Amino acid sequence: MTDYLSIALDKDFGLSVHVNVVVVALLILALGIALLVRHYLFHRRLPEFEIEEAEFGLGDQKITLRANDLDRTVAYRVWVELSTRKIGLKIDPDDDVIDEIYNSWYEFFAVTRELIKDVPVVKVRQDSTKKIIQLSIEVLNTGLRPHLTKWQARFRRWYANQLERDKDSLEHPQDIQKRFPDYDQLVAEMLEVNQKLMAYRAKMYALVTQ
Repeated sequence: MTDYLSIALDKDFGLSVHVNVVVVALLILALGIALLVRHYLFHRRLPEFEIEEAEFGLGDQKITLRANDLDRTVAYRVWVELSTRKIGLKIDPDDDVIDEIYNSWYEFFAVTRELIKDVPVVKVRQDSTKKIIQLSIEVLNTGLRPHLTKWQARFRRWYANQLERDKDSLEHPQDIQKRFPDYDQLVAEMLEVNQKLMAYRAKMYALVTQ
């Protein structure tokens, strides 16, 4: 027997239990708190995040989503790749070597593709995660692939031949690459892609930090 709970057994082995009203009130309060916490965790509305496709030159639609932790994880890993490779940083045609830029772009393409493949299929069913994956695929296929398809093989073959021919030359790679017959057009289109990728990088950072 305590001040809050008493259990008695009479001579006929009848059991009686008496609970203090304070205990009952505390139990009801605890149950109410538990229900409120459960409702908050499972029904709270996450802040919306908006992405404009026009920022990446992919279209004029807006993507609105309520990002979850998986989306932020994907965005963070993409942001890290963009921030630690030349692909997501501003290109300087006078100092950067185009061959090295293409290496960076190709590596980013492969890494992002593997990152998308690693997302559990059950998570892809979530609307926000599906939109993030679709956006990343669009950036690769619409933002990056066309330039690589048009210019990479042509430039690399020409550049390799030039390096072999001028292997004893003291001329810098930045100067050699400027002799490429379509150099101005290549650089102009490369800088255009670069702007889109930097916008993509900024949006992934914003998604991670919102």
